[in-house]
Amino acid sequence: MTAIPASGTPARLAILKDAPLLVLLALAVVLLTGLSLAVGPAPVPLSGLIESGDSPAAIIMQELRLPRALLAIAVGGTLGLSGAALQGLLRNPLAEPGLIGASSSAALGAVLVLYFGLYAVFPLALPIAAITGALAAVALLYLFAGRNPGAMTLILAGIAGSSLAGSVISLAINLAPNPHSAAEIVFWLLGSLKDRSMDHFYLALPFMAAGILLLLSSGAALDALTLGEDTARTLGFDLARVRCFLGAGTALAVGSGVAVAGSISFVGLVVPHILRPFVGYQPRRLLPASLLGGMILLLAADIGVRLIPTQLELKLGVLTALVGAPFFLVLVFKTRKVMQ
Repeated sequence: MTAIPASGTPARLAILKDAPLLVLLALAVVLLTGLSLAVGPAPVPLSGLIESGDSPAAIIMQELRLPRALLAIAVGGTLGLSGAALQGLLRNPLAEPGLIGASSSAALGAVLVLYFGLYAVFPLALPIAAITGALAAVALLYLFAGRNPGAMTLILAGIAGSSLAGSVISLAINLAPNPHSAAEIVFWLLGSLKDRSMDHFYLALPFMAAGILLLLSSGAALDALTLGEDTARTLGFDLARVRCFLGAGTALAVGSGVAVAGSISFVGLVVPHILRPFVGYQPRRLLPASLLGGMILLLAADIGVRLIPTQLELKLGVLTALVGAPFFLVLVFKTRKVMQ
């Protein structure tokens, strides 16, 4: 990706300007991580994190609560970052990973693995299928949208791909060989971090890290795109390559997250909008803030599902949808007023 000349100085100034905000967000992540480790059906001392042996505290902390907290950080961060990057790329405040079909296609890949029982034979099949599904969705998106698609063309093609993936998922549930298989697919699709292990975290981490690096490296291009595509090209950016970087980054980040946590919606939509006023509406400055903001939101939501008094633990994707849907409606009304 070609850089804007002398872009290093603005980037350093942006980091210095946003340092207080990023520090506050990081402190909130640390605080919520500690709270996530402390919340559960039974009180367990945090010292269980460093205990060795088979004591109950060590088992609960190291095998149940620690992977859950780490996955909330990783999945939430990638969803928040992906949403901010896509909103900058498409220059659309309603954009998020689900809009281009990445989330639903990743879910479709994982559902097919569950449907055919491949996960029991080869556990790696789940993340591989989810990431492959997300990459395929992005590749088909650009294939059908054309060589130099506009933002609206990408959005419409993404909606079509997302609808197709959703219909195939519904078909898989309808044709499930038995009620248990259908219930397993439905519960997984609702999204949850319960009963995840460190193996899940280690499995998804390399793909998430690669996706995060690709998305963060696109900040200068997103700043240039705010001036229009023609101006961005004049500044030396290859927009086809920029879209490829962002598409691949989103697919890796979202696909790996869906593989370990199921479908969790609205994080990528809500977080960038909350933080955008604090970073001067500049896409490059919004990316690291949204990474931390996504971590905060998903940690808080995962703590919430454990504190809400229900007979069975509420699914994480259900809670984020309950919070995100009203936010989305408010955003639609605001956008309509601006356009009138």
